[in-house]
Amino acid sequence: MSRLFAIAAALFAAVAVSAQSAATVIIPRPVEAVSLKGSYIVGEKCVIRTAEQSLVRPAEIFAGYVAGEEGLSLAVEQSGKRGGITLSLDAALAKEEYRLTITSKGVVIKGSTPQGVFYGLQSLRQLLSAAEKCKKGYELQGVDITDKPLLGHRGAMLDVGRYFFTVAEVKRFIDIAAMHKLNIFHWHLTEDQGWRIEIKKYPNLTKIGSKREQTIMGRNSISKTYDGTPHGGYYTQEEIRDIVAYAAERYIEVVPEIDMPGHMVAALASYNHLGCRDEKFKVRTRWGISKDVLCAGKETTFEFVEGVLSEVISLFPSKYIHLGGDEAPRNRWKECPHCQKRIKEEGLKDENELQSYFMHRVEKFLAERGRKIIGWDEIIYGGINKSATIMLWNDRNRAKATSLGNDVILTPKYFCYMDYYQTTRPYSNKEGLMFRDERILTLRKAYSLNPYEGMQPSEYGRIRGVQANLWTEYIPNFHRAQEKLLPRLAATAEAGWSSGKKDFEDFTRRINHLRRLYDKAGLHYATYFFDGVDE
Repeated sequence: MSRLFAIAAALFAAVAVSAQSAATVIIPRPVEAVSLKGSYIVGEKCVIRTAEQSLVRPAEIFAGYVAGEEGLSLAVEQSGKRGGITLSLDAALAKEEYRLTITSKGVVIKGSTPQGVFYGLQSLRQLLSAAEKCKKGYELQGVDITDKPLLGHRGAMLDVGRYFFTVAEVKRFIDIAAMHKLNIFHWHLTEDQGWRIEIKKYPNLTKIGSKREQTIMGRNSISKTYDGTPHGGYYTQEEIRDIVAYAAERYIEVVPEIDMPGHMVAALASYNHLGCRDEKFKVRTRWGISKDVLCAGKETTFEFVEGVLSEVISLFPSKYIHLGGDEAPRNRWKECPHCQKRIKEEGLKDENELQSYFMHRVEKFLAERGRKIIGWDEIIYGGINKSATIMLWNDRNRAKATSLGNDVILTPKYFCYMDYYQTTRPYSNKEGLMFRDERILTLRKAYSLNPYEGMQPSEYGRIRGVQANLWTEYIPNFHRAQEKLLPRLAATAEAGWSSGKKDFEDFTRRINHLRRLYDKAGLHYATYFFDGVDE
């Protein structure tokens, strides 16, 4: 995008909502927005009213957002009166569907569930942010919006294993997801470099596994320099319950990930007997993939896994538990007498089938307790149960993953990995490091994600959703995390919500309006696109 066009787009963003329809403001793009005559001013005397107890909390959360962003103190009143901003339930609408109508008499938002109403309030939040302020408040032009999402899973993942983020920062991440009408927070809680969830049965996981001695500096593949500073942190079970409740109030389901059998060195450091080799492990201080994984031949390994997951289940009410299943080298299993004995006794073909045995066994344990699993697409190697959901990050596995009949969540790395550079060189050196220079995800590229690419309409039902992932090897603080997420998260959100033909120029106009809300909400975001540096 040229710098001249960026400036023009920014000027366009300053135009009041009165000069355009709501469809050119809201992200994700609504299904239908029809302009109506008249307008309504939302000011200090405006009251949010609802007769439904279940809609009081969504109204209060919305009022909290608006107070900080627009300086408006909107009262919330539980009553059947009309006028102001009125919230109500309408059983004729779908679960996440909402209808937002603005006339000279007020604002009316309807949904069949509080979740739908909450999404309508997020759209109203964007309209208020884009509107110009007058003496009495913010004038909103008449509009009738009918809107609902394309896909059921619209997620964002935060990796806290590499770098720990505070409870307040995790809640901020959830607020960002809510702003974009996402409904899943995928919480990557365990890694080779740090174990972040308190498990009372295994206290060493946090006593030992949550801390690393130091961290690699520079690019992992070539650097031999470390910062010499210990890094650690974990969430107590009380803090986890608090975060899960916070997310639930914003209609976001928290899906925990306990990655296994690979990416488990922090657990091996805590309990050495879980590995194939009889040696003392340390929490890793470098990034990348470790050859040391959980031993799939020992019964004590499964006792450990089941003990951990029993407590995970008690903390997270989510239907799904993410088990990882990715990047688990077979080297140790090939050398391990316990694993080779397991292969022989179970009649398995090779180590690939040993991983399938591992995942099937853990899946059975969870299924007996009413839960289902999600795994990265490596779980398809060696066989997979039909009940498992595949989270697809490897583009090369897409055809196979979508042909198996399993549910699929799309998070292809060259469209959805928010840790990638946002610009082409030489500007990427301002973003910190990445594993390799060619890992670039511009806003235009992120927007181009098509959930159904290469599929027949009869196969669309296999795609459960899309998700943006934020891996944090090179993201040591939350300020940088926000800059990586925004504004690209808006593109992923639209891929999961809006149907119809892609129109990047239309998205460009709307993202400039959303930028105003980012500013008012005090969010940090990358400005490369807005500065005309890169698309």
